[in-house]
Formats: sequence, C-alpha cells, structure tokens
Amino acid sequence: MPTPLKLGDLEVATLEAIWSRGETDARALHHQIGEARGISLSTVQSTLERLHRKGLLLRGKVSHAYVYSPAETREAVMARLVDEALGRFRAKSNDGLLAAFAGITATASAETLEALEQLVRDARQAKDKTA
Repeated sequence: MPTPLKLGDLEVATLEAIWSRGETDARALHHQIGEARGISLSTVQSTLERLHRKGLLLRGKVSHAYVYSPAETREAVMARLVDEALGRFRAKSNDGLLAAFAGITATASAETLEALEQLVRDARQAKDKTA
C-alpha cells in the first residue's frame, strides 16, 4: 500500500507555482514564492527535493542546477489527496460524505455544477460499459 500523501503549505504553494509555470529551477521559484514568504533559497531547494522524493516532481540537470517539472497533474494529486482523506470514512457510510459534498456544491457556480454533472454522466457511462 502506498504511503499516504501529506503536503504542507509550502509544498502546496510550490506545486501550484510549478503547475502554473510548467517547469522551474529553485532560484526562479524562490523569486516567485520564497521572497514573499521570507524564506531562504535553501528552504525552497529542500522543498523541491522533498516533492521530488515523494514522486510529485521530475527533475533534470541543466548546467549546474536542477530544473523541476510536475510528475502528476494538479487534478491527479487532488484526486489522490481526496481519495486518501475519504478512505478513512468509507468503511462506515457514504451518507456523511454525500452530505458534505452537497454542502460544498451549495456555493458552487453554475459552470462548476455543469462540469460536475458532466463528470457524473461520464462516470455513469464508463460504469455501464464495464457492467
């Protein structure tokens, strides 16, 4: 069983920055998010290394520095985090999950709700094909 994915605030900010940029090195990332947070370049480098070890970032050597890029999409990481969080409650009942989800959708935009409805339709069709 894979190790649960735990991400701190800096790790999430780092991933968000890399997903928006596509790829980056530690210096550019430090300029983008580190300076505003008052953290050092070495802290940014350590965060990148941790995310690489967790399998969330790919890296390649360019000249004397590593360049990092996403190993997974934002959606895939979010799905993994949600799945792991919900996994603790699945054995009991889905009623609480559905109630929580309904509460979240109450504040969603019409576009978000339409996208959600399309995802549900797609999931139903995929399930029907395998049944």
